[in-house]
Amino acid sequence: MGGGTAAGTTLSVSAAKPATEDAAGYVALTWTEVGGVEKLGAIGASVNKTEFLLLKGTKLKLKGSADHGTLQPNMLHDDDDAGQTIIRTFADPDNKDELSTKVVYPDGAIRYSGGPVFGSPENVDGADAALTETPTIELTRKIVKVSAP
Repeated sequence: MGGGTAAGTTLSVSAAKPATEDAAGYVALTWTEVGGVEKLGAIGASVNKTEFLLLKGTKLKLKGSADHGTLQPNMLHDDDDAGQTIIRTFADPDNKDELSTKVVYPDGAIRYSGGPVFGSPENVDGADAALTETPTIELTRKIVKVSAP
């Protein structure tokens, strides 16, 4: 039986896009690990449902467009962290480029994707709360899954 915790999962980012949308294209990129990550959120695509009710017959339910998901890492704010700096650069409203993302699970499985960063707000919740930052990375590329070795 598989399973386990997410402890040990890492997030890395690259300012470049892969030459090809496969594992080999992503492996060729230069990656920078993002430090201070507490959680990432859900990873993976969902498909929109399209419905059509026939006058004579039944309701048709068809697969519509795919949404590849959103990464929303909660990070301990660190101005000196190179990975967080890359994310902030892409979060600038004038930056329309997409960054690439690499998530490595504790067992070694990898999830590659990428997309634009729609902001990276800083969270100041109170005197006893950590200063955090929560970027929104909208994944516009299909998730490339690499199995654990």
